[in-house]
Amino acid sequence: MIASQFVSRITLLRDQVESFDRYPFSLPVVRHLEQLDLHPRVNFFVGENGSGKSTLLEAIAVALGFNAEGGSKNFSFGTRSSHSDLHKHLRIAKGIRRPRDGYFLRAESFFNVATEIEKLDEDPMGGPPIIGAYGSRSLHEQSHGESFMALMMERFGGQGLYILDEPEAALSPQRQLATLARMRDLVEEKSQFIIATHSPILMAYPDATIFHCGKEGIAPITYRDTEHYRVTRDFLLDPERMLGELFAG
Repeated sequence: MIASQFVSRITLLRDQVESFDRYPFSLPVVRHLEQLDLHPRVNFFVGENGSGKSTLLEAIAVALGFNAEGGSKNFSFGTRSSHSDLHKHLRIAKGIRRPRDGYFLRAESFFNVATEIEKLDEDPMGGPPIIGAYGSRSLHEQSHGESFMALMMERFGGQGLYILDEPEAALSPQRQLATLARMRDLVEEKSQFIIATHSPILMAYPDATIFHCGKEGIAPITYRDTEHYRVTRDFLLDPERMLGELFAG
């Protein structure tokens, strides 16, 4: 399996960490991290807000050469330096194949990516318009969800490594289902995904590895054992009861 994937293992170089009492090394997901063996196709990082899953995902992306605010490896802009130095302490083991395509999506900074695309396309000496790879329609002239779907449907070309941080933030349930279908197409074209998410729809992708980020660190978990699945299931089965208990408290 290792030879068939782009990223096979993430290792924290613990002997190079000066102190596990300072951020981001104080986060449980980092403090207890030794190594993670990734699935060759689809991996999810799940956990509560503040668990450190996005911090870890960002560090993996930066260690692999992506811009901290998102985009492909050709993007190098920065509006505000806010990423940690965790990436300097990670060893990324790769397979024998190299991705033909790659992208790091951060839902919170995709606006900045769209702005950078427009800025680069204003340069008359910059070559073919970059926006052509996104469907030739300004990302700023679309809703957040539409622009993300343009990224998935138009920009992602297969045989790629796609790192997505909370992609569901702008997506309706129907668009999340469409994202699952597009993911399947890209996986069949030999792509690999690493995704941080809260969405019980997205994490239902079959045969994926789900890593739970919690107080005890990070560990694999089954889909139906995730809190996201259990809470959503219980609420949909009996919303009146759950709301009654919630409001009574």
